[in-house]
Amino acid sequence: MAVRDLDDYPWDAVAPYAHTARSHPDGLVDLSIGSPVDPTPAVVVAAITTATDAHAYPQTVGTPALREAIVAWYARRRGIDGLSVDDVLPTVGSKELVALLPLLLDITVGDIVVHPRAAYPTYAVGAKLVGATPVATDDPASWPEGTKLVWLNSPGNPDGRVLGVDDYRAAVARARELGAVIASDECYAELGWEGEWASARVPSILDPRVTDGDRSGLLSVYSLSKQSNLAGYRAAFVAGDGTLIARLLTARKHLGLMLPGPVQAAMTAALGDDAHVQTQRELYRARREALRPALENAGFRIDHSEGGLYLWATEGEDAWVSMGRLAERGILAGPGHFYGSHFPQHVRFSLTATDERIAEAARRLADS
Repeated sequence: MAVRDLDDYPWDAVAPYAHTARSHPDGLVDLSIGSPVDPTPAVVVAAITTATDAHAYPQTVGTPALREAIVAWYARRRGIDGLSVDDVLPTVGSKELVALLPLLLDITVGDIVVHPRAAYPTYAVGAKLVGATPVATDDPASWPEGTKLVWLNSPGNPDGRVLGVDDYRAAVARARELGAVIASDECYAELGWEGEWASARVPSILDPRVTDGDRSGLLSVYSLSKQSNLAGYRAAFVAGDGTLIARLLTARKHLGLMLPGPVQAAMTAALGDDAHVQTQRELYRARREALRPALENAGFRIDHSEGGLYLWATEGEDAWVSMGRLAERGILAGPGHFYGSHFPQHVRFSLTATDERIAEAARRLADS
């Protein structure tokens, strides 16, 4: 498949609903795209300010300080010891890695890339770019022969589903039967809300209870966009199987995929400071606690959403009908159609709006 054959960018279809929502007399409440609205943490601003004399080319592999900070973060925040600086690699945001990973792993025509049923569209886009076949399924037993790459996502976008240790173990066992790589997109790992995830750490694919000490074929992908409000910095990284990391590093050197030096300094500072992450988590918790009951009282059912940055909701009608009804109230959301063909009646609501806008959404839903 050529780049020219890709589908139109899906968010263009939301434009008419956005136009209607913006005409609301009290303004638009945009709960569609999960772009942070809160300030960049002061510790990050200070770091990038002192790193502006970036006259030399940055290293694709990352500065020693950044790589050490990533290793320390996995140990401290994810419970994963034993990683070395050779097992981690910074990336230019996580989306480019998601899109390019099939290419960087030499996946090609005839190969299969598995991704969740409710899925961030870029998993399938990356497969299509190299001519591979994307397959949507949540059951490892159904992963077909010919699968070369499996994307997991926990907490999930859009559905907020959290995978437990047993889920990961089953996935790893099946992937190894198939000889497939597993890449686990864990960008919302600091945002566990319900059940055991309200007080316990959301697991990683690299959790020792999953790997039993063997990280071969396993990659964990993480972004600082959500936990640290760094979406505009394009600050992310991948960790895991050192052999795979080395392959990715070589390819990325040739492609010039390197993070600017000031961004690497900002990442190092952000990864070393847990206080701002907890502050941001509490902001999202409060917004979630305001929006969820408002949606339920307005007739929506919330599915999954045990973690992450979104509420995955349905009225039992086609998502475009719900989108139209919401737009009339000045509220913009994301239709389930964008996240695969399996959830045409779901709508995704983002928690990335200000406290005032979330409160206004709750008020409008109460008046509906």
